[in-house]
Amino acid sequence: MAGAESASSTQVRIRLATTDGRYSLPDSAPILVPTSFRRLALSSLVNNLLEHDQPVPFDFIINGSYLRTTLEQFLSEHGISSETVIDAEFTPAQKIPKYIASFPHEDWVSALDVLPSEKSRLRQSRILSASYDGLLRVWNTSSNVIATSPGKGGGGHSSFIKDAKFVSASQIVSVGFDRVVRLWKYEEAEDGLSASISPRLQLYGHASSIDSVASCRHKDAHRLLTASADHTIGHWSTKTSESPAASEELIPKTIRENGKRRKLNPAVSVAQRGPLSILQGHTQQVSGVVFDANDPEVAYSASWDQTMRTWHLPSSSIVDTRTTNQALFCIHQLPELHLVATGTAGRDVKLMDPRASASAVTAMTLKGHKNSVVRLAGDPSNGYTLASGSHDGTCRIWDLRNTRQGQDGVHGQSLYTLQRESLGGKAAPEVASGAQIFALGWDRELGILSGGADKMIQINRSD
Repeated sequence: MAGAESASSTQVRIRLATTDGRYSLPDSAPILVPTSFRRLALSSLVNNLLEHDQPVPFDFIINGSYLRTTLEQFLSEHGISSETVIDAEFTPAQKIPKYIASFPHEDWVSALDVLPSEKSRLRQSRILSASYDGLLRVWNTSSNVIATSPGKGGGGHSSFIKDAKFVSASQIVSVGFDRVVRLWKYEEAEDGLSASISPRLQLYGHASSIDSVASCRHKDAHRLLTASADHTIGHWSTKTSESPAASEELIPKTIRENGKRRKLNPAVSVAQRGPLSILQGHTQQVSGVVFDANDPEVAYSASWDQTMRTWHLPSSSIVDTRTTNQALFCIHQLPELHLVATGTAGRDVKLMDPRASASAVTAMTLKGHKNSVVRLAGDPSNGYTLASGSHDGTCRIWDLRNTRQGQDGVHGQSLYTLQRESLGGKAAPEVASGAQIFALGWDRELGILSGGADKMIQINRSD
């Protein structure tokens, strides 16, 4: 009994601080707290010190990791002496993103992107969706379609669309099973109630389906990257004047419609060009590719051949290869953390440090999904937060500071799991037939957008 009393009375000096000016404490001196304290007790302490009328739930970060146990257990697990002053950053606890709305489609939703309100002429957010019906749609936030791309007879896709992005406020890019990179002019009416999507440029260079497309965000870059089932990566310019001629053998002269072939509509005249270069090196389907956020001459790719590769674009050469033990289905860069995240066939998310100085292939593994992870999206307001979409029919929200040491390395634990509203409250099975996630996005204002086999865009947002 005496031992138990001694353990419960053990105290540690802790210095509480925050980067959120709304909750700054008047005194930054260390205070003594029991090592038996958990997050809730520390949160109550901070609220008492702040003397706010309305208590705010807080999370606490020590040495880059969330406090999810007692202080005593945390210090022991992280090898921190209780004799030192513990610096703890507190931040408002993340709230679970609530269901907001669903936008119905005619077919599976394969890709999503958002034109943020600050980039829109009318300061109104726009949602871009791509579907297996071969069409692009632009939506306003009231769930109204304000623009639809033409079909295959009008210069549109002749098969399923796999990915699409806003290149700018006036330009869209899309790719899919028809092997063509299509650039579109996007133009809104003065009142913003309607808009048009018209073909502007067709890029040919791939010999098989194109799974994903990335647009370079660096100013005046005018560059695209594509990942293809032909094992290659395409490097393209969005400017017709900079692009070389397309190979004649890759340009179709007819399209298939109602089981019959007919000539392309001569009234629809669209410029056709080829790639700046085709990057070769992967041995299986390339599932995803991204530009480095800080260097437009560097890119990262993920492939079914179980590798993540770093590329030098001017020379079309491989700089580095990281080999895993699972097929990789998607990729996303976390530039603030110097990490690249990949979704895998093994139901997890692997985070890799692409820098040459990194010794381990995998820096962290995020576990929890019950099927393949096929989409990733970063929180635009927090470089530590990531969303993943899976064929198990769920999206998971992760904070990379919410980790524990496992037998095979550092493991991340999800903060929340978002179910499909279309399932009516039922948990998705491991193979979520009819509810698989194919599309995912995250916008500062709108929240988390997801879509898939239930033919819905679903929006979830924290208060």
